Amino acid sequence: MNHTLKQLYSRHRNRKAATLLLLLAVLIGCTPLLVHQLDERFGVSDVARYNNPPPLQKGTPEYWHDVRPLLEQRCTVCHGCYDAPCQQNLTSWDGIARGSNAEQVYTNRLAPAEPSRLFVDAQTPEEWRERGFHPVLNEREDSREANLQGSVMYRILDLKRKNPLPEKNVLNPDIFTFSLSREQTCPTIEKMDAFEKEHAEWGMPYGLPALSDKEFSTMEEWLAAGSPVGKTPALPANIQQQITVWEDFFNGTSLKQKLVSRYIYEHLYLSHIYFDEVLPASNRYFFHLVRSSTPPGEPVDEIATRRPYDDPGSEPFWYRIRFDSGSVVEKTHMPYALNSARMAKWQKWFVDANYTVDSLPSYAPAVAGNPFLAFYALPIDSRYRFLLDDAQFIIDTFIKGPVCRGQVALSVIQDNFWVFFVDPDKMPAKLTNNFLMRESKNLRLPSEDESDAGVLDWLKYSRLQKDYLKAKSTQLGKTFDASNRLTLDLVWNGSGNNDNAALTIFRHSDSASVVKGLVGPPPKTAWLISYALLERIYYLLVAGFDVYGSVGHQLNTRLYMDFLRMEGEANFIALLPLKSRKPTVDSWYRGASNNVKDYIFGDHFDYSAESGVVYHTNQPQQELYKLLAAHIGNNVSQRFSLQKIKDKKIQQQIMRLQKVHGIGIGIFPENSVLRVDDDAGKSHYFTLIHNDSYSNISQLLDNAERRRPAEDTLTVVPGIVGAYPNAFFRVPAGSLAGFVDQLANMQTETDYTVLLDRFGVRRTSPDFWAFSDALQRDYIRNEPVEGGVLDYNRFENR
Repeated sequence: MNHTLKQLYSRHRNRKAATLLLLLAVLIGCTPLLVHQLDERFGVSDVARYNNPPPLQKGTPEYWHDVRPLLEQRCTVCHGCYDAPCQQNLTSWDGIARGSNAEQVYTNRLAPAEPSRLFVDAQTPEEWRERGFHPVLNEREDSREANLQGSVMYRILDLKRKNPLPEKNVLNPDIFTFSLSREQTCPTIEKMDAFEKEHAEWGMPYGLPALSDKEFSTMEEWLAAGSPVGKTPALPANIQQQITVWEDFFNGTSLKQKLVSRYIYEHLYLSHIYFDEVLPASNRYFFHLVRSSTPPGEPVDEIATRRPYDDPGSEPFWYRIRFDSGSVVEKTHMPYALNSARMAKWQKWFVDANYTVDSLPSYAPAVAGNPFLAFYALPIDSRYRFLLDDAQFIIDTFIKGPVCRGQVALSVIQDNFWVFFVDPDKMPAKLTNNFLMRESKNLRLPSEDESDAGVLDWLKYSRLQKDYLKAKSTQLGKTFDASNRLTLDLVWNGSGNNDNAALTIFRHSDSASVVKGLVGPPPKTAWLISYALLERIYYLLVAGFDVYGSVGHQLNTRLYMDFLRMEGEANFIALLPLKSRKPTVDSWYRGASNNVKDYIFGDHFDYSAESGVVYHTNQPQQELYKLLAAHIGNNVSQRFSLQKIKDKKIQQQIMRLQKVHGIGIGIFPENSVLRVDDDAGKSHYFTLIHNDSYSNISQLLDNAERRRPAEDTLTVVPGIVGAYPNAFFRVPAGSLAGFVDQLANMQTETDYTVLLDRFGVRRTSPDFWAFSDALQRDYIRNEPVEGGVLDYNRFENR
């Protein structure tokens, strides 16, 4: 009897102890226990396992040939940039090995965050672990079971295989969230068991169809073999020769050459350099211009700084051309050609020009962040010609920018506008340079406060901008008077054969695109950009902007960009008749305060000389558009003209589509791809761009209150424009008229659903990937230099 009581007491005590242990585990977290279990099964984690890429094993899938193309088609389409879920970048093997991090890059932070730029801020997986990144590959023992069951990447692909998408058109929003601001769920391998139970529907690709059996098998065998890489494809010898030539140029030893190289580097550091004279365009080798602590001939050791004009901290340092081994993704792809013609121009503008450089500028933010101070010694017309030579690229850098989600800068521009430039030959170089030097104190930019600026610092810059505008209007009054009025001669026409003279900008919510030509119907607004304005926009939004900066830094950037937008609009307004300027500004800024309008035409910028342009109608803005198009002539690119559509029946319907506007368009996606399949089986791709209309865009908040959907328009362009398609449509040529009719008559969300039911390719469609693959192939085939992998992070669930 006593023995039985003792047994019962012992069991009770053990249960009590187990309960306490369980409670303690819940309180302190289960991770250590789970780590121990994994260690028991597969050995202790080795964070240095992938510091050196694993070699290829015979009979296993090869990364470059088998795995990378598959990743681009199924995974990179959502994991290619800063806003990729969990910062998981799958554009390269290095990005896979780096792993994931739940900290969001795009967030309102009180203090700057440490940058986490792939290939820049750390080099090995071990270094990334120290920065808070968690592995998605198995870092324990190298066995098939461990490489699969110890891999987040495998487990999350397998989760989708076991739990395919439900057979319905629209996914349950209570289960699938596609908001860009959604909370990040980034499971580590220790928490995968719990994740699989709680979120069985969240396998990868998230909210899209699963990989095919063949695709899954390729990934499974590659991961099981330890994710081998194989040798990076060797660069062709003639590419290596070009790298040598250009590195010699950038690393000239004279003060003049050092200043020139610094200027060029600060403007090209985001570019995808390519050499178009030595290989056909289909050979997609792209490079970055970087600052390195190692000289040419040695491996590149890139110097990591937040901004391109920050002190490199190493003397000497060298400019190097580093091969970009990652996939080419549309949203970060800004190609820039280096060739003999460009070398000759730079030699003429910068090297052979008659000027001297007595000393190099400081890297102090107040100097380095102000290009009018830092590069005062360089001929101003040379600087401007350098920017205009590939103006689309320069504007692309601040339209795409050093980020992948540009809500800070893009909420300050219209959805659609045209851009023109002041002619460098009409810009008195010495007078302009002296004026900008005198005004350099008023041309200071918020980036001089670096990444931790105060929220109210913009008030200082507002005062500086007002002082600059007063000085500018005074200077214009002296230069252009009744005997020397502003005419179309002030506008750059491309200087012979440059098709960068007229550009079109489209905003797609928090992203945007810039294309050559005057694309689509005449827009509400236009800019005329001078050298001073172009340089300031670049240093505000590109060179000086830090996506990892504080909310104060981002807010000051956004508010200052208001001033620069209005300055570009004011330059354009100055070409209109004096009597029409105020009515034009009032129509552009309905509901805005007079103080805002004064930055364009009023007390802050009071240039009131009559235009020298001769007008014959009572619609001077529309007339000016036509006059400018004629003035630029053949240098207005026709690449996206609807007149180039060869099939006349398709062209007729597409031109009807272009005329659709109003309330119904307000329901339509920001950016969508239309594929028209003709009777011969050929596919024709078009981009449908929804242009939102606002009463004005001068306020930081209350966008919804200023929306004017009845004035929305649709621009249709042949080919692909934009990195983030929101919807796909597939229409047989014989049904194109019906598609246009339905869209034109659309009034409600139900109407849009009916349109999707008939013509849409939803994210749940079984043939989604077939459509996507055909689209991506066609895009790269037709645009071998400019094309890149499109991103589906903003694809709708409707």
